[in-house]
Amino acid sequence: PQVVERCVAAAGYSVGEFAALVFAGALGFAEALYAVKVRAEAMQKASEAVPSGMLSVVGRREANYKFACLEARKHCESLGIENPVCTVSNYLFPDSRVIAGHLQALEFLQENARKYYFKRTKMLPVSGAFHTRLMEPAVEPLAEVLKSIEIQKPLLCVYSNVDGKKYMHSKHIQKLLVKQVVSPVLWEQTMHSVYERKQGTEFPYTYEVGPGNQLGAILKQCNLKAWKQYKHVDALEDEEAA
Repeated sequence: PQVVERCVAAAGYSVGEFAALVFAGALGFAEALYAVKVRAEAMQKASEAVPSGMLSVVGRREANYKFACLEARKHCESLGIENPVCTVSNYLFPDSRVIAGHLQALEFLQENARKYYFKRTKMLPVSGAFHTRLMEPAVEPLAEVLKSIEIQKPLLCVYSNVDGKKYMHSKHIQKLLVKQVVSPVLWEQTMHSVYERKQGTEFPYTYEVGPGNQLGAILKQCNLKAWKQYKHVDALEDEEAA
């Protein structure tokens, strides 16, 4: 209970942003759950329209992700794909990105990984290119739902995936939650915003709530000192105890 009372900031990764906003009192739980359902169904429908996916990449220091994506798009054009998509969709930590877009573009990047100084590439088990413009059909359904939901000003700082900055007010939340569907998740930038402090200032305790500890692993790569105050809280712990 003391942790909840003293909490100064929250952030959620992709759909986790809804959980962060519920925790901060900006969204009601039931309404947020409904918005997440509509968002998921609309994104799934958008995914089915185009063969697309997401590729996790760990690159060397020399890796130029924008150039690699540009060449992958040119490759798609040579195959007759009009207006192809291949772009960074998630900034995880230094030298780690997720690239999303047409499947042919991602396959091209895997085949030419050495040329682009990619150390490791791995297709993610997802059905579409989330956080790219291929998700544009999902924008309108989510925007409509969010217009019908009462959104409050958060009781504590919540950081947006879209720009890595704090949400200012309810209209801002409504606008950016929609924009997030087609914008890259700036998680690495968010970590820098959250933990930015004067030299010598202590880092806060950080709790990752939910299944897995991937966000803790990312924090370790972004800010080792902040990670030393990190704890993982499994979402199922209480249920098992009961």
